Amino acid sequence: MKSILIADSGSTKTEWCFLEGKKKKKIETQGLSPYFLTTEQIKEVIQKELFPKLKNTVPDSVYFYGTGCSNPANAAIVKKAIAFFYNRAVIKVDHDLMGAAKALCGDSKGIACILGTGSNSCFYNGKKIVKNSPGLGYVLGDEGSGAYLGKKVIQYFLYQTFDEDLMERFRAKFNTTTVEILESVYKKPLPNRYLAGFTSFLVENRGHFMVENIIEDGLNDFFFNHIYKYRESWTLPINFVGSVAYGFKDVLKDLCNSYELQLGKVIKNPMDGLITYHQQKER
Repeated sequence: MKSILIADSGSTKTEWCFLEGKKKKKIETQGLSPYFLTTEQIKEVIQKELFPKLKNTVPDSVYFYGTGCSNPANAAIVKKAIAFFYNRAVIKVDHDLMGAAKALCGDSKGIACILGTGSNSCFYNGKKIVKNSPGLGYVLGDEGSGAYLGKKVIQYFLYQTFDEDLMERFRAKFNTTTVEILESVYKKPLPNRYLAGFTSFLVENRGHFMVENIIEDGLNDFFFNHIYKYRESWTLPINFVGSVAYGFKDVLKDLCNSYELQLGKVIKNPMDGLITYHQQKER
């Protein structure tokens, strides 16, 4: 009986699932983005956070889907780290967008979108990604993502665009200063995670017109810059995965209705879909 280890890795966290027959074990570690971590650093995370929990279990196959892994050099960084522990396994490293497409669409055609800490999208033909709107990262792109929305929250606070009520709520929640914010964004590691952390302010203050404007404008920017670029968007379901997508699915539904698009699945994370997909393929 073959055993499978599946990983879905974003910038913030990595969800792992070990499958063997009816046995299923899920483990969470920190995000393993090769943009921010070297092979040695990824090995260290696996050694400390994953390996002890799997104990003596050794997978026959490892399927890793991660942010930044569309770049062959980045994929090699991750594969080398995994191979250090599981050198006898068949290891396949692909980008998180492929993982999202398989989880959302299976073997069917569709538009697959990620709205988490970062954002991405593609047209998936049921076997492979045919078209991909460029993912430019949190500095130049990532429209609709947690980092994108969080940046807007910070801007509204620092520019004092928020009304006094929201300004007070922000101060009470985060207890931070302009200096601390700028240090975290420009000098400290993983600023995209830091920015995405401010989306919780939007979740907690739904209903306020300024908050709703930030959410709708941010997600609309994603539709305009990405979904609109696929002609297939007008004939196929638009599917979403990620914490931002799941948290603001009501806004996604309204936008799809406004633009006469078909909203497909909206799920928080792709792991359950990936489990189903790979179990069927391994039969």
